Amino acid sequence: MYVCVCKAVTDRQIHQAARDGARTLGDLRRQLGVTTDCGRCASCAHACLKEARQCDAHGAACLPLAA
Repeated sequence: MYVCVCKAVTDRQIHQAARDGARTLGDLRRQLGVTTDCGRCASCAHACLKEARQCDAHGAACLPLAA
């Protein structure tokens, strides 16, 4: 699903960024550009990052469901 419409960033990209080391919304901003335009994606992007980090912490290979 699209999380950031302005930059066409999906939840899968956020999960991948988390696997690649993103730990904060600022990391996502630098890596993917989320929140740099209108900012409406901030809460959803943060939730996706949190979910991805929880999956990573439990050693689970979770991927978001395809939209």
